[in-house]
Order: sequence, then C-alpha cells, then structure tokens
Amino acid sequence: MAEQMARRFIDLSVTLEDKPTSPPHHRPKIQYVNHDQSFDLFSKLFDGIGPQDLPEGKAWAVEQMELSTHAGTHMDAPWHYHPTTDHALVAGGRPAPGIDEVPLDWCQRPGVKLDFRHFDAGYVVTPSDIETELKRIDYALQPLDIVLANTRAGARQGLEDYWESACGFGRDATLWLTERGVRVVGTDSYSWDPAFKFVVERYRRDHDPAIIWEGHKAGRDIGYFQMEKLTNLDQLPPHGFTVSCFPIKIKNGSAAWCRAVAILEG
Repeated sequence: MAEQMARRFIDLSVTLEDKPTSPPHHRPKIQYVNHDQSFDLFSKLFDGIGPQDLPEGKAWAVEQMELSTHAGTHMDAPWHYHPTTDHALVAGGRPAPGIDEVPLDWCQRPGVKLDFRHFDAGYVVTPSDIETELKRIDYALQPLDIVLANTRAGARQGLEDYWESACGFGRDATLWLTERGVRVVGTDSYSWDPAFKFVVERYRRDHDPAIIWEGHKAGRDIGYFQMEKLTNLDQLPPHGFTVSCFPIKIKNGSAAWCRAVAILEG
C-alpha cells in the first residue's frame, strides 16, 4: 500500500475539445447529447416508459464525434510518413506498419525529457543539441527509451499561434535518436518537424526539397512512432520516470489518439 501511495501520475494528454490545438480541419467536432435530450430514444427502446419511470427522469448521456486521427494527443505510425520503412536496416526496406501494429512493448518504457524551450519557433534541432542536453542532464540514452521534447509550444496550447510556436526535429536529429535504438518519441508541439510556416519560408528561400517534412521522412530510413500535442512536459524531471502511451487500435491507421501519462515512483 505504501508503494502504491508513493506512485504519482502526470497526465501528458490534452483534452479533446474544439480549441486551437490543431488547424481548423483537424479540430474535433463533438455533439453532446445530455440526459434530457436522449429521453426520446430511450423511450423508443423501452415502449411506454415515461420520465417518471427513471430516477429524476434522466436517461443517458452520449456523444457523437467527428475528428482526424491526428487531432489531440496522438501517436503517428511509420505508415503516416511513407509506405515503406527501415531502408537503412534492410535492403529495399519493408512495408511500413500502421498504428495497429505498434509493438506494445515500446509503449511503456523509461522516459527522458529534452528541454528545448529556449529554441526559437522554427528552429531545426540538431544532433549536437541533443548531445548537449543529454550531457546537461547527465543521462546516457538507452535503446527503447521514450524521448520527449519540451518546447515553447507547451506554454502556447489553446492559443491561436500554438502550431507555429516551437522548434522541431530535422532528419539528422531524428536519425541520431533512431540509430541509437529509440523507437517512440514525443513533443508538446503540433508537429515533430518545425511548423510548416517556417519550412515553407526556407524552401522559398533555398529551394531545397530535402527540408520538406524531413523529421517525419527520416522514418523511411528507420521506422519510429511519434507522439504530438503532448502537455505538462514542464512538470517532468529530466529522467527517472516511465511513459505509458498506448494508442487506440485503428486498422491500417496512420495515427491514433493515445492517453499518454508519465509515472513517477517515490
């Protein structure tokens, strides 16, 4: 009992609601039906029943939702980035897995937090940045660690500039992690990559197609799963916690919503 009381949970998932955690085409549309509004359906199922037959005349509450699999806190699968993956590991690569194929063993692992809140919006994180941060927090990265990036976006959630407020990971930084055995990552930003606004600006300036969605596309070389739109990362220590992040099982899905939590012992 004492050990159970010492365990602490930190919710890393945003609440699904119609707020600016996504562009308009990704925002959830939720139709709420309360205990009074649902009585007509209830009475059709149970012929002749009236409000007087139920406690306080109340039926049930239900919701109907329309939303993208990339709305709210969710996990992307390699299928989202490219139809094939692991080209750096296997000649010709292999079919990219959907979200229903994520190895469950990857979804509850030790976590490490990289504090990148000092980087400006649009900045592209480099391998050197990761190495510097790991040295600062005195942590040696292990295979299958879940790496979380705490960015400026964490403080902008719910605001109109949320999806344009953070740094992001480029190809080199992403491969630096996956080459060391990391297979699940996460960010409190809208995207693992820098926001499209800044990528578009760089492309118009340099005309280099390699920068387009480069962090995601690194999953073509080595497959990995990534969480986006996390929250409360500022409440985490740099390491010494477990991340649990099992996604909803959607057949052949490119992503699915997940209830990500951090578990701290003692």
